[in-house]
Amino acid sequence: MSRAIPLLEAIADVGADPVRGGYSRHGFDRVELELREWFTAEAETRGLDVHTDRNGNLWAWWGAPGPNAVVTGSHLDSVPGGGAFDGPLGVVSALAAVDVLRARGFRPARPLAVVVFAEEEGGRFGVPCLGSRLLTGTLDADHARALRDPDGVTLAEAMSTAGLDPAWVGRDDEALSRIGCFVELHVEQGRGLVDVDAPVGVADSVLAHGRWRLTFHGEGNHAGATPLTDRADPMLPAASVVLAARRIAGAVPEARATVGRVVPLPGGTNVIPSTVDLWLDARASDDGDTRAVVDEILAEAEETAKAEGCTVTVREESYGGTVTFDVGLRDELSGVLGGVPALPTGAGHDAGILAGRVPTAMLFVRNPTGISHAPAEHAEPEDCETGVVALARVLAHLTETPC
Repeated sequence: MSRAIPLLEAIADVGADPVRGGYSRHGFDRVELELREWFTAEAETRGLDVHTDRNGNLWAWWGAPGPNAVVTGSHLDSVPGGGAFDGPLGVVSALAAVDVLRARGFRPARPLAVVVFAEEEGGRFGVPCLGSRLLTGTLDADHARALRDPDGVTLAEAMSTAGLDPAWVGRDDEALSRIGCFVELHVEQGRGLVDVDAPVGVADSVLAHGRWRLTFHGEGNHAGATPLTDRADPMLPAASVVLAARRIAGAVPEARATVGRVVPLPGGTNVIPSTVDLWLDARASDDGDTRAVVDEILAEAEETAKAEGCTVTVREESYGGTVTFDVGLRDELSGVLGGVPALPTGAGHDAGILAGRVPTAMLFVRNPTGISHAPAEHAEPEDCETGVVALARVLAHLTETPC
């Protein structure tokens, strides 16, 4: 059995969602805090020195923290009803890789750290890769502190409850200066490795992607007493955007546009909503295509809202341009692993945020179905073990050579 699987099994009951299936683990909530405690205990049993940075990211150091460190890790939070592997596989594989290296009597020539980034999925506060964005300064600290979850709790309040001081949120040059290079292992979110029959690969690039919140404003009224001709129903233009997203993205190669969340207010079965909030996720192979797809969808939103006697406001909640991972580091790791394939990914990752600041690479572990962000997400134990061994080999190589 893979050395990663027992670690995953140890947290299998933490955050299990009885309604959605899968797991619901969100930044700084009770479940995620329990996972942080679990990680801290596991890291300390391995002799790693654990501390939390000012943005809520957890660092476990093998050796004294210092410059030019080799850093690996991922995240422990999930989307609502997410799978067991997205994020946690990278964390448990990092711990298991430390076990492999220690069993060999290996001692890193320079510092090595395992990091757990906060709120990578944006499942609670709406901004993905929150911890890495704050670390690198690509998210404004005041804006971040004011973010609210669906219950109205601000990020500042949630961090305070977790024992952190939100006054210190923001770019952390001291932490950044310690990172010589970063390698994130992740379950593949797609079928690229299945198609080439390889258990492990390296990342080539990340699609440009972002999230937009559209709020359609209409007139709340009685579903039975209001004739269709007298309505200003915001659900109609919202529904049109759902269909437009598929149609418009479908006309652009490699583009994807998704509406995964719609919230009507007040939400009664026999009530015409007064507002409808809708969240659009859009991605494409480059910035130009992504922006063009979104602009066309938003133009249709304006047109259909006006036709129904409604209005629409739009807020961009996050955006990340196309990321090309460090080519030299990518090819170096592929060579260390015997020439494994390099693949693009349509999913965002903390590694993609760090890529703008430090040399960064990713390892992917084969996902037999390609399903992710859902309970059916999976990786075979044998492939997980291959991933652990590959990560250990990469970490040993990098700690002995300059990044």
